[in-house]
Amino acid sequence: MRIFDIDSPLMQVLNKISDLMFLTILAFFCCVPVVTIGASLTALHYMALKIVRDEETYIMKGFFKSFKDNFRQATIIWLIILVLAAVFVVDIALVWNMEGKFYDVLIGVFTVLSFLLLFETAFVFPILAKFDNTIKKTMKNALVISIIQFPKTIVMIAMPVAMVALVIFFPVLVPIVFLFGMGTCAFVAAKMYNKFFAQMEDRIRAAMGPAPEEDHSEAIFTDETRLPQKNEQ
Repeated sequence: MRIFDIDSPLMQVLNKISDLMFLTILAFFCCVPVVTIGASLTALHYMALKIVRDEETYIMKGFFKSFKDNFRQATIIWLIILVLAAVFVVDIALVWNMEGKFYDVLIGVFTVLSFLLLFETAFVFPILAKFDNTIKKTMKNALVISIIQFPKTIVMIAMPVAMVALVIFFPVLVPIVFLFGMGTCAFVAAKMYNKFFAQMEDRIRAAMGPAPEEDHSEAIFTDETRLPQKNEQ
């Protein structure tokens, strides 16, 4: 096989790199209005999982399909996360200036709640991108899965933090982070949760039975996600 043949390993890697760059730019600009961040992150993870699974990928078409299909739920979830984050920040700031025996307890409670919100945020948009469910159950499943997948959740949270740190401490890397940061984080995250999601998909499909021939939806509906047992992960 020639090194520059379209099916060669080198060209496949280069294609994925170009896809991730285009995906990053799309996601970044769709996050600019702020209120659309939820829908943009959902579409980002939708396409990142497709790239990981080597599925046919038309980046722009697939991204905006997911963006449109999940816009309502993603936006509501994003606004809920923003409100909760604001409440926790204000509460911690108020408690910080308190004195008395309840200071340590309250700081501990709000710190735990803040970490749980981070855990929720790490998985809620990937889950929304792949599984069709109500907002309440999507958020519930995201929190449960983030705890079950604890080490992976920590890495998923740490990656964007590392990207921000690179921009702050090494400004020369800003163009690289701009072109590849979000896409790379989503791609690595999808690599980590792909197997777990595949197990959930198999369980849901088995429970639902054969899908109708005319049903071409990629989203998998589940009224209550059946999680794989720990020894199956």
